[in-house]
Amino acid sequence: MGKEKNPRRVADNEAMAKLRMLRTSPQKLNLVAQLIRGKKVEKALSDLTFSKKRIAEDVKKCLQSAIANAENNHNLDVDELIVAEAYVGKNLIMKRGRPRARGRYGKIMKPFSELTIKVRQVEEQA
Repeated sequence: MGKEKNPRRVADNEAMAKLRMLRTSPQKLNLVAQLIRGKKVEKALSDLTFSKKRIAEDVKKCLQSAIANAENNHNLDVDELIVAEAYVGKNLIMKRGRPRARGRYGKIMKPFSELTIKVRQVEEQA
C-alpha cells in the first residue's frame, strides 16, 4: 500500500540540477551557459572558476549539484560526464522605479531567471 515511484524525467545515463530565482537577466545568464554546453565537466568547472562574470559562481554551484546527483543518485561515473544541456528560462521581474524630471517616473526592471543543467555519461572511444 504505497505510492508508485515517479518515473524519471531524464534518461538512465543522465542527471539534472535546477537553480531558480537567480538574480540576473536570462540574456546574461545564457552567455555563461553557452560557455559550458557540450564540454566535459572538468573543463566546464575550470572555465567557470576562472570566468569574470559574477553569475558564473552560481552556474558552477548548479553544475556541481548535477555532478553530485549523477554520482550519488544515479551511480554514474564522474570522469565520463559531459554537460549535455544547459538552458535558461525567465522567472519573475521585480518592478521598481525612480522619480525623474518633470513629474515622470523611470521604470527599473530587476529580472530573475532560472537555469537547468543536464549531465550525460558517455563512454570514451579508445
